[in-house]
Amino acid sequence: MIRQAYCKMLLHAAKYPHCAVNGLLVAEKQKEKKKEGHGVSVLCVDCVPLFHGSLSLAPMLEVALSLIDTWCKENKYVIAAYYQANERIKDARPSHFAEKVATRILENFSEAAMIIVDSSKFTMGCSAPALSIYDHSDNKWKCRDPSIDPFEDWTEAQKITSALLESRSYENLIDFDNHLDDLRNDWTNPEINKSVLHLC
Repeated sequence: MIRQAYCKMLLHAAKYPHCAVNGLLVAEKQKEKKKEGHGVSVLCVDCVPLFHGSLSLAPMLEVALSLIDTWCKENKYVIAAYYQANERIKDARPSHFAEKVATRILENFSEAAMIIVDSSKFTMGCSAPALSIYDHSDNKWKCRDPSIDPFEDWTEAQKITSALLESRSYENLIDFDNHLDDLRNDWTNPEINKSVLHLC
């Protein structure tokens, strides 16, 4: 998982600590897929924050998915994962809605994942991964072994996320709810992308 995707996921959760939040992760489209089962690591290059609060409003989700799908095609990306942080701090289990959206992504991308942000592990120092990753096998979503490191450079991801939290960059994060309130709000978050690049 690339640093930018991880940082934006946690910034989304930090901006709305009192709400459930969700979003999508995108990966670069692969020309040839290796058929060696799971174990091929998909690198998510960016994160698109969707909603805070009411996650399961179908019409808004359809509009968001349509726009994001168009953006992905223009940038040679594919929607690769769904993430969610639940409203209650000690609730780090996938909801029925999370599984439903992740399964829909799976229909178009066979290596799709579902990520649940664990708010109880979420600290300013980002000393440990604050998420659980679920893969789909045997017709159900199963939590990946936590000993498998999903980051190409965890130390760097930790430092960047911590620095962004310290500088309160989450206040500038735009999710799809913000975009629908005012269409001038850019849900691709170019300013945060620049900040991540600067800190790399």
